[in-house]
Amino acid sequence: KLGLRVVLPIFIGQILQHFVPPAKEFVKQYKKYFKTAQECCLLFIIYTVFCKTFLQGMEASVGQIFLMIALQFFMLCVVMVLAWTCLRVLFRNEPKLQAMGLFGCTHKTVAMGVPLINAIYESNPMVGLYTLPLLIWHPMQLVIGSFVAPYVAAYVKRREEEISSTVQEEKSADGT
Repeated sequence: KLGLRVVLPIFIGQILQHFVPPAKEFVKQYKKYFKTAQECCLLFIIYTVFCKTFLQGMEASVGQIFLMIALQFFMLCVVMVLAWTCLRVLFRNEPKLQAMGLFGCTHKTVAMGVPLINAIYESNPMVGLYTLPLLIWHPMQLVIGSFVAPYVAAYVKRREEEISSTVQEEKSADGT
């Protein structure tokens, strides 16, 4: 089921994108409508998963859900700090790559995660609870990312200026 719901559509999409130019042009022309349809389908999947979960009863209390939200916030912050530290060490003179890596390392997609979880735990009545952490993580990463983005942009700008001035100083010291 996982292959049919996740891997097969990705595989078919890649084949169409690379080997069927009219399909690629069609999608490009109607991209706005495909995006809307994708969002509606995802919303429908999430809605049905939660309906199924709450219809059959939920074993988690409100306190446990808030604890999960707090732990996810903490985990996201820790992962972002760890990613930022590693990226600054590994890509010392590439601030744009550091910035891209920070968000790429920590951001997870609901569009892929929800179908995966739904396919793996389809018959489990608690599938909605298994999906909930991802549904919390996604908006949380958007909020934290929106807060951090101006600081990261300022860092990139400052660091690029430092790098270019260092390169210019080295060139003038070499006499070129």
